[in-house]
Amino acid sequence: MEKVEKEKNELWEWIKALLIAFAIAAFIRYFLFTPIVVDGDSMMPTLEDGDRMIVNKIGYKIGNPDRFDIVVFHAPEGKDYIKRVIGVPGDHVEYIDDQLYINGEPIDEPYLNQYKAEITEGNLTGDFTLQDIEPNLDVIPEGYVFVMGDNRRFSKDSRHIGIVSIDEMIGNTNLIFWPISDIKIVK
Repeated sequence: MEKVEKEKNELWEWIKALLIAFAIAAFIRYFLFTPIVVDGDSMMPTLEDGDRMIVNKIGYKIGNPDRFDIVVFHAPEGKDYIKRVIGVPGDHVEYIDDQLYINGEPIDEPYLNQYKAEITEGNLTGDFTLQDIEPNLDVIPEGYVFVMGDNRRFSKDSRHIGIVSIDEMIGNTNLIFWPISDIKIVK
């Protein structure tokens, strides 16, 4: 009788341990960090199709995106997109002759150097101003960002979907954890 009772207690302890482990894992995934798979080539050469990354979900709960953060957000089509923040609130964004200008100042984008070196015809990024995309805006309003993919010729980004609400942000990401041969922090 005592042995049966001891086995029941041990089984109950295992069940409690498993339930606690699942609850902790669910909390971490829902509130802190979650994995995501890169789908498509819009962030090449920085990110490749199939890369698996960790999304930090708490950063934007206590702060705002910074220029050049790689972010994950809910896009209008019901999908999650991975793009790079180009403009933050208060910025006037424009591209002229493959050069980014923020508030009239030229801004370097070193993450594009590889693609720009490979271009044989035309520019990587076509000319545009913020007003071309959002005619009623001179600057990006509070609570919004302007995002673009690094593969500028083949990216559906703010040039197509408009500025993105910070409320739609899931978080930022810069850690590739799979495939193992590509584990790295990207900028």
